[in-house]
Amino acid sequence: MQKNKRLYLHVVCTSLICIVFGFNSVSAEVLNLNLAIQNAQSACSGISDAMSDLKKMAGINTAVTAVGTVAGGVALGTGIAKKNVDQEQQELKEKVARLVAAKKDVPIEQLTIADEKTFIQQIQGTIRGLSDETNQDIVRIEELERKSKTLGHIRTGTLATNTATNVAGTLIASTNKVDGDLKSKISNCISAVKDLTNAKLAAKVEGTATETDLTRVDKIVAHCRDWEVVDLESINKRATGAAISSGVGIGTGVVGTITSAVANTDATRKGDEQKEKNLNTTANVMAGVSTVASATATVFNAIQISAIKKAAIVADECEGALR
Repeated sequence: MQKNKRLYLHVVCTSLICIVFGFNSVSAEVLNLNLAIQNAQSACSGISDAMSDLKKMAGINTAVTAVGTVAGGVALGTGIAKKNVDQEQQELKEKVARLVAAKKDVPIEQLTIADEKTFIQQIQGTIRGLSDETNQDIVRIEELERKSKTLGHIRTGTLATNTATNVAGTLIASTNKVDGDLKSKISNCISAVKDLTNAKLAAKVEGTATETDLTRVDKIVAHCRDWEVVDLESINKRATGAAISSGVGIGTGVVGTITSAVANTDATRKGDEQKEKNLNTTANVMAGVSTVASATATVFNAIQISAIKKAAIVADECEGALR
C-alpha cells in the first residue's frame, strides 16, 4: 500500500510540481474510486439527451398517425354517406324512368339511367307532361348528383391525407429506435457502474474512503444500475410495429385514393352503374383498412412513448446522481 502511495506522489509531483502537499493520506483505493466515478460520468453522460430525442420523435409520430386516423375516419364516413346518396339518387332515377318510359311508350331499357346528365337529357322533352312530384324528383336527382361529387372529392382528399401521414409515420418509426451506438453507450455505462461498485468495496474494506464518498457512490449505483433491467428491445419492437402498420396504411391509402378519384369521374359514371358501385365499395374498404392501420400505428407509438419514458427516467436520475 505504501508503495502505491509513493508512486502516486511521484506522478503528481512530476505533473503538478506545485501541488505536492496534502496527498500524504490519499490511498490508491480512493484514487481508484475517484477514477471510477469519473469513468462512470463519462460513460453515462449523453444518454438522457438521446432518450429525450427518441421521446420527442415518438410524440410527433403519435400526433402524425392520429391525424391520419382522423383523416381515414372522415374518408370512410364520407364514403358511406356518398353510398347512401348514390342509392337515393338511383332509386329516384328508376322511379322517374318508369314514368317517362310509360309516357313515351318506350321500353325502360332505352333510358340510360345510370348517367345523370344523359338521363336528364333523355327526359327533357317529357318534363312538362310529368307531375309536380316527379319534377321535384328530377330536381332532387340533380342535387344529389352534386352532393355525390362533393362527397367523392372529400373522400379522395382525406384518403390522400391519410396516405401522406402514413408515409411520414413509416419514415419516423423506422428510424426512431435505440440504435447500435446508443446500445453500446448504455452497455458501457452499466460496465462503468459495476467497476464503480468494485472500487467502492475495495475502498470500504481498506477503510480509506470517507462516508461522503461512499454515500455518493451508493446514490450513483442505486440510480444507474437500473439500466440493467431497462428493456430497450421493447422500444424498438414498438417502432417496428408502428412502421409496419403505417406501411400497410400507405398501400391501402394509395389504392383507395386512386380508386376514389376514378369512381368520381364522369367517364366512369356514364352508363355503368355497377362499375361505379364496385369502385366506391373498394374505395370505402380501403379507407376502412387505412384508418385501422393508422389507429394501430398510433397505439404502437403511444406504447413506445411509455417505454421510452421509463428509460428516460433512468437516464435522468443516473446522470443527476453523477453530477
